[in-house]
Amino acid sequence: MSVEFLLTTLVVVATPGTGVLYVLAAGLGRGSGPSIVAAVGCTLGIVPHMIAAITGLAALLHTSALAFQVLKYAGVAYLLYMAWRTLRDKGALDVEEESAPRSARQVIVSGVLMNLLNPKLTIFFFAFLPQFVPAGEPNALAHMLLLSTVFMAATFVVFVLYGLLAAAVRDHVVSRPSVMDWLRRAFAGAFVALGARLALAER
Repeated sequence: MSVEFLLTTLVVVATPGTGVLYVLAAGLGRGSGPSIVAAVGCTLGIVPHMIAAITGLAALLHTSALAFQVLKYAGVAYLLYMAWRTLRDKGALDVEEESAPRSARQVIVSGVLMNLLNPKLTIFFFAFLPQFVPAGEPNALAHMLLLSTVFMAATFVVFVLYGLLAAAVRDHVVSRPSVMDWLRRAFAGAFVALGARLALAER
């Protein structure tokens, strides 16, 4: 495993996107525990993309405009849904005392969907992993599985750090209703912006 692969992985994972946004929202809204659960969900959401890339299904998505468009707009719809939930105080930033807390299962499912409905992640795996498999590698499949596992592990660790950082400043934020209102609008706007960027994405 090359240093280049590790550095590239860290850059890709640490770059803010939908998963990072979701984990930050969970940390700010509900604390360290839920942020870790959210990180688990986002990491599990990588598995289908990894399988698609390794088995060659990503090639279909890469060549089929219809398949790409269907998955892309499903992802856009989900991001807009998350924006609506955030504004309605029923998403990750819901911190009202009387509100029933979301179960770990709900948080994980939302995290999985966040990454599952992201066609760019499949294409990223399809284009990214082969570059780090040596030509003529006799165990190419095992090598790709190893690289994918490292990528998932890095995703989990980085997302947990994001979540714990958000949880650390949570008390300073939730005690100020005006700040929470601003954050809700900011996160909702960020979800909308990410959805718009995904809608405009080309293969």
